[in-house]
Amino acid sequence: MNIDFLKRLLLFFGLLLLQALVLNHVHLLGVATPLLYVYFAISFRRGTSKWSILIWCFLLGLGIDVFSNTPGVAAGSMTLVAAVQPYIMELFIQRDDEDNVLPCIRVFGFGKYTLFAFILTFIYCLTFYTLETFSFFNWLHWLLSIATSTALTLLLVLVCDNLRRS
Repeated sequence: MNIDFLKRLLLFFGLLLLQALVLNHVHLLGVATPLLYVYFAISFRRGTSKWSILIWCFLLGLGIDVFSNTPGVAAGSMTLVAAVQPYIMELFIQRDDEDNVLPCIRVFGFGKYTLFAFILTFIYCLTFYTLETFSFFNWLHWLLSIATSTALTLLLVLVCDNLRRS
């Protein structure tokens, strides 16, 4: 069995359990919920096939939906992030770079990686809260949830990337 597959599987279950058992119960100021499992979609290498990114992220989103009682919201949002991740990564790396580039702070640099992670996290939170709310009746709460959850999740993604060894 491939060691990269085992690392990916361990990250999958680690983020699933962390989100389901701990982070789903954190609601700062009633609006900010850390959605750390988006780090899973951020961390795919450049050469990874698009269909495998879609399948992995859909399955993680489906697992989150099962434990969080959000039918289809996380799966749909993770699938969207998985679909755009390779294209957004291309904006941050050179065309002549190797095909196996791992998006991390050590490779991209702090500023580029933070912007890369912010874009994907913002897309995820925007999609997640739009699908969850499915109404713009309370638009201020919607905007506040997106902004605070994006900021909190981005902070946790940066911490995880600093702790993780590639």
